[in-house]
Amino acid sequence: MHSHLHTKYNQNCTDVMNMLDECHARGFLLKAVGACNEIKREVNKCLSAERYERARQNRELARENRSRVEKLWKEDGEE
Repeated sequence: MHSHLHTKYNQNCTDVMNMLDECHARGFLLKAVGACNEIKREVNKCLSAERYERARQNRELARENRSRVEKLWKEDGEE
Protein backbone atom coordinates (compact mmCIF):
# COMPACT_ATOMS: atom_id res chain seq x y z
CA MET A 1 0.00 0.00 0.00
CA HIS A 2 0.99 3.59 -0.29
CA SER A 3 2.99 4.83 2.66
CA HIS A 4 0.53 7.69 3.25
CA LEU A 5 -2.14 5.10 4.11
CA HIS A 6 -0.02 3.49 6.84
CA THR A 7 -0.72 6.12 9.48
CA LYS A 8 -1.85 6.17 13.08
CA TYR A 9 -5.36 6.91 11.81
CA ASN A 10 -5.58 3.63 9.93
CA GLN A 11 -4.11 1.24 12.49
CA ASN A 12 -7.26 -0.91 12.42
CA CYS A 13 -6.73 -1.54 8.70
CA THR A 14 -3.08 -2.62 8.85
CA ASP A 15 -3.80 -6.35 8.55
CA VAL A 16 -5.99 -6.07 5.48
CA MET A 17 -3.58 -3.58 3.85
CA ASN A 18 -0.73 -6.02 4.42
CA MET A 19 -2.83 -8.80 2.85
CA LEU A 20 -3.26 -6.64 -0.24
CA ASP A 21 0.48 -5.91 -0.36
CA GLU A 22 1.18 -9.65 -0.20
CA CYS A 23 -1.34 -10.37 -2.96
CA HIS A 24 0.24 -7.74 -5.21
CA ALA A 25 3.72 -9.07 -4.42
CA ARG A 26 2.76 -12.54 -5.72
CA GLY A 27 2.99 -11.21 -9.23
CA PHE A 28 1.61 -8.89 -11.84
CA LEU A 29 -0.58 -11.53 -13.44
CA LEU A 30 -2.69 -12.10 -10.31
CA LYS A 31 -3.05 -8.37 -9.92
CA ALA A 32 -3.93 -7.92 -13.59
CA VAL A 33 -6.66 -10.59 -13.68
CA GLY A 34 -8.33 -9.23 -10.56
CA ALA A 35 -7.33 -11.87 -8.02
CA CYS A 36 -6.70 -9.13 -5.45
CA ASN A 37 -9.93 -7.21 -6.06
CA GLU A 38 -11.86 -8.61 -3.10
CA ILE A 39 -9.06 -7.72 -0.72
CA LYS A 40 -8.90 -4.25 -2.29
CA ARG A 41 -12.64 -3.80 -1.61
CA GLU A 42 -12.03 -4.79 2.02
CA VAL A 43 -9.24 -2.21 2.27
CA ASN A 44 -11.51 0.47 0.83
CA LYS A 45 -14.31 -0.48 3.21
CA CYS A 46 -11.99 -0.39 6.21
CA LEU A 47 -10.42 2.94 5.26
CA SER A 48 -13.86 4.41 4.64
CA ALA A 49 -15.06 3.29 8.07
CA GLU A 50 -11.98 4.80 9.71
CA ARG A 51 -12.49 8.08 7.85
CA TYR A 52 -16.17 8.15 8.82
CA GLU A 53 -15.30 7.63 12.50
CA ARG A 54 -12.67 10.40 12.44
CA ALA A 55 -15.18 12.76 10.83
CA ARG A 56 -17.80 11.88 13.45
CA GLN A 57 -15.34 12.58 16.25
CA ASN A 58 -14.28 15.86 14.64
CA ARG A 59 -17.91 16.98 14.32
CA GLU A 60 -18.57 16.17 17.97
CA LEU A 61 -15.48 18.08 19.07
CA ALA A 62 -16.47 21.04 16.89
CA ARG A 63 -19.95 21.08 18.45
CA GLU A 64 -18.47 21.05 21.95
CA ASN A 65 -16.06 23.86 21.07
CA ARG A 66 -18.85 25.88 19.48
CA SER A 67 -21.04 25.47 22.57
CA ARG A 68 -18.18 26.58 24.78
CA VAL A 69 -17.53 29.66 22.63
CA GLU A 70 -21.22 30.59 22.50
CA LYS A 71 -21.41 30.28 26.29
CA LEU A 72 -18.43 32.62 26.63
CA TRP A 73 -20.03 35.08 24.22
CA LYS A 74 -23.25 34.99 26.20
CA GLU A 75 -21.40 35.56 29.49
CA ASP A 76 -19.43 38.41 27.91
CA GLY A 77 -22.63 40.00 26.59
CA GLU A 78 -24.25 39.96 30.04
CA GLU A 79 -21.47 42.04 31.56
